[in-house]
Amino acid sequence: MKIVILDAFTCNPGDLNWDALKEFGELTVHDRTLTEEVIERCSECEIVLTNKVVLNHEILDQLPKLKYIGVLATGTNVIDLEYASERGICVTNIPGYSTDSVVQHILAFILHFSSMVSIHNDAVHKGDWVNSKDFCFTLGTLNELSGSTLGIIGLGTIGRKLAKVADAMGMKLVAAHQSSMNRLELPYEVNWEPVDEVFARADFLSLNCPLTPETDKVVNAERLQKMKSSAVVINTGRGPLIDEQALADALNQRTIAGAGLDVLSTEPPSANNPLLGAKNCVITPHIAWSSREARSRLIDIAVDNLSAYLKLDPRNRVN
Repeated sequence: MKIVILDAFTCNPGDLNWDALKEFGELTVHDRTLTEEVIERCSECEIVLTNKVVLNHEILDQLPKLKYIGVLATGTNVIDLEYASERGICVTNIPGYSTDSVVQHILAFILHFSSMVSIHNDAVHKGDWVNSKDFCFTLGTLNELSGSTLGIIGLGTIGRKLAKVADAMGMKLVAAHQSSMNRLELPYEVNWEPVDEVFARADFLSLNCPLTPETDKVVNAERLQKMKSSAVVINTGRGPLIDEQALADALNQRTIAGAGLDVLSTEPPSANNPLLGAKNCVITPHIAWSSREARSRLIDIAVDNLSAYLKLDPRNRVN
């Protein structure tokens, strides 16, 4: 049995290994694969693992030996699931592997804006403390998180873990009303409100919802106008949850105080993305999920998924 990984570098840049997959067959690992290389690299394979390399109808149609696709991520939009089902190809994904990593990254954004550690560190190393007339100095207002309000759009696995951490830090919690989530018994107090009210009340607004027609551009000019001028928007979900021009305008006009973004609508972004030059906009390159521990879990789940499939008991199947 031939197995190929098309884009291994993102999940494993060299600090982990794929050895556990070798017990299932002949394994070939590619760090990256261009679109024009996919068919050649997959033509003899029954098993294909991909993170972001697209396997659409046209490509799948030219891979008659393919029986299994393991997506090395949670999102499966890179696969034509309907056609894969028609072909009898099993497609699996990796859910739940990065929850702790993403929550930690959200907290890093929150702390960046409340404690300004990196800003003051930069100032100290530029000599500002050496030349200070006082024993200390601040470059802006520092704020305690205790008593502030965290608004959460999407109280799923990541949203609930974030709420637990925020509650432990003394933050108040307000979440967008969803009938299914409203019935959950949670070990902390959550105020359930309509989406617009969450925007209005939040000191920090975290987007942790899936991208759907209803959540596309859930952050838009109208809702940004409802927010506090001191509020911060944080997005570790999907880039299109935000109308990027509207957010850039709100930051530049100081309608809100800041934004912490780990995702953009196009990745890598174009040089003219309006958020790249927006005021007080902190951007990381889609790394919230990628702690070593999370990537190790991802590989372990990918191995378990393939093992279960070969035992005719597939798990995490998405088609």
